Amino acid sequence: MTKNLTLTAVSALAASTLLTGAAAAQTVGFLMPDQASTRYEERDYPGFRDAMAELCPDCDVVYQNANADVQLQQQQFNSLISQGAEVIVLDPVDSSAAASLVNQAQAQGVRVIAYDRPIPDIPADFYVSFDNEGIGRAIAQSLVDHLMAEGVADGSGVLQVNGSPTDAAAGLIRDGIDSALDNSVYATLAEFDTPNWAPPEAQQWVAGQIQRFGPEIVGVVAANDGTAGGTIAAFNAAGVDPIPPVTGNDATIAALQRIIAGTQYNTISKPSEIVAEAAAQIANAFLHGEEPEATTTLYDTPSQLFVPEVVTRENIVEIIFEGGINTVEEICTDEFMADCEELGVID
Repeated sequence: MTKNLTLTAVSALAASTLLTGAAAAQTVGFLMPDQASTRYEERDYPGFRDAMAELCPDCDVVYQNANADVQLQQQQFNSLISQGAEVIVLDPVDSSAAASLVNQAQAQGVRVIAYDRPIPDIPADFYVSFDNEGIGRAIAQSLVDHLMAEGVADGSGVLQVNGSPTDAAAGLIRDGIDSALDNSVYATLAEFDTPNWAPPEAQQWVAGQIQRFGPEIVGVVAANDGTAGGTIAAFNAAGVDPIPPVTGNDATIAALQRIIAGTQYNTISKPSEIVAEAAAQIANAFLHGEEPEATTTLYDTPSQLFVPEVVTRENIVEIIFEGGINTVEEICTDEFMADCEELGVID
């Protein structure tokens, strides 16, 4: 995986520790926001845990998930500070509410790394993520290009299913989607901010729009794979066949299977381990009193943003399987075996 941080100073300090004796165990927190997406348990935490184990074998990594509960996340944050955590990696449930957590931590000398979702109201010590605005623009532009290639008439309408209104990253994704759709030949029929990114909320809203607009809907820009799954479920329940192309984001196993089966048009390949590993490098630098190198600044916060890739049925073999992101065994289960064979994933 690509590592853009400068680790020379960190490596030198680690070597010095070996020469002078083992340092006391240091606590690092890794707080994730919800369980609506499986990525946190499948990719983010394992990636962070494994990277920290290499960089700081004696560090105590504490992982907790707030299950979309702002108060629970605050309790988890307070508990980490009470345990003497020196660095907390925070993917906030509510980006605005997280400002008070950053204030609290920094007043006690605890470094906060905003992870995946930015904290706009106060600068964290660092922000690491994929380029969320770029993600929104890429998935929407991919859909626009597909509709044009298919000869869908100018002025036709699409739905826009955004992420959580309390998630600043969702706002950035929405901005990217808007920039692509506003400059396209297609009209946005309606849009929805999905509470807590919950797929059932997306499904319920899309079901109402199907009743409202019917065949006027030629595509849906869904901001992640969970909302895409809810969208597709709504079309299935309404008996719509074929389902109009639906975008996604996160490259979850379920989404990749839908792309192979032809029910989801695209997703974004952004292996969370890349960002998790970068967060571990940043945390380790802070533990050693170093200031990690930023590549940009967002919300007055030194930041590192990674560029993701759009995945469709046309390039899924190259990006996902040949790229080593997922194995054939993970994706091509019995239900999707025939689709995998048709696509050439399985000989």
